[in-house]
Amino acid sequence: MQRSRRTFLRDSGLIVAGLSLYGLSSCSSEGSSNVENVDIPEGLFFKISLAQWSLHKALKAGKIDNLDFARMAKEDFGISAVEYVSQFFQDKAKDQAYLAEMKKRADDNGVKSLLIMIDGEGDLGSTDDEARAQAVTNHYKWLDAAKTLGCHSIRVNAAGSGDPSDVAQAALRSLQQLGDYAAQLQLNVLVENHGGFSSDGRWLSFIMSALGRPNVGTLPDFGNFCIEKGEDGKCINEYNRYDGMHDLLPFAKGVSAKSYAFDEQGKETTMDYGRILKLVKDAGYTGHIGIEFEGEGSEADGILMTKKLLVEEGMKLS
Repeated sequence: MQRSRRTFLRDSGLIVAGLSLYGLSSCSSEGSSNVENVDIPEGLFFKISLAQWSLHKALKAGKIDNLDFARMAKEDFGISAVEYVSQFFQDKAKDQAYLAEMKKRADDNGVKSLLIMIDGEGDLGSTDDEARAQAVTNHYKWLDAAKTLGCHSIRVNAAGSGDPSDVAQAALRSLQQLGDYAAQLQLNVLVENHGGFSSDGRWLSFIMSALGRPNVGTLPDFGNFCIEKGEDGKCINEYNRYDGMHDLLPFAKGVSAKSYAFDEQGKETTMDYGRILKLVKDAGYTGHIGIEFEGEGSEADGILMTKKLLVEEGMKLS
């Protein structure tokens, strides 16, 4: 199906180089797109994966079922590795039959399951000892689920309120405990810059250095460097994204390519992908970079535009 659709689009002249994302028709976010699906070249210095959040609108609207995500990644986007988001199967963490079906569908389509991004399970940086301990406990089931799915990691949030040093100490304790449990399963625990103190590259890199654990690392996100937002939701304190990537990449066991919008040349309008990928290359990272489109318009188009940009800029460095 993928090949015939792409052939039709090419032959009918619908694929035009340099199309603006917003100049394209808005698709239903169910995998169909008018953007060229470029191949991933063998010479690329990193691998490309698809983060499930890229399709969060369609998933939340019920247009896509979680069980179909791995197949769609391969058939519609030509991507053979995926990153799940816990909220799209929130009540299934202990459902072995459901997890087995997820794994089977990924395996049947030749798709590798990399990690689960965990949200809504409590603040690992909480300065309330009871709340922090509960948050740690809440994450254990997701480590078990990740093991069942064949993932290498879970992604967690080092959230907490209060004095930055106190939150850091609380997060350290939580990550030590989760790291111990994950080690028994031969898994990793990754912390993303995901708002609050965690978006301060110095703060999070301090925690990583203090931990010094081989199975606890970071998942640097190109876009999540807002430390504080105002009442209107706009960022009023943002860490420099390039400094942040530089701070977090030495501990990276995954990288997230956030994208929001593209110009007519196919460049991301809010950040310099070439500059960020140069930081990734210089850090010696050669693992997966997960596409995480979070813009307006068609999610399918956004995914393919991000993939195309990663390939173009990545090959300049490869």
